Amino acid sequence: MNSTVTLEQIELLVLQLSPADRLKLVARVCDRLSSTAPPRMSEAEYAAWEKECEEVAALSDGEFDSVAELRRLRDEDE
Repeated sequence: MNSTVTLEQIELLVLQLSPADRLKLVARVCDRLSSTAPPRMSEAEYAAWEKECEEVAALSDGEFDSVAELRRLRDEDE
């Protein structure tokens, strides 16, 4: 049977751990998250993306910083 555990329940359990065990838990969670995170763009991919952003900016009328806007959108997704 599959039961659901809430974040609040987990937090209460974590509070029962010693400070040293809490640090170990944080390290394990970070390690697992970093191994499952999507890869970052290479410098070449980023340069191509930035060039495309500038091309989009050239198409717009008025002031529009497409690079800044796309960076903002990317940061919201992270």
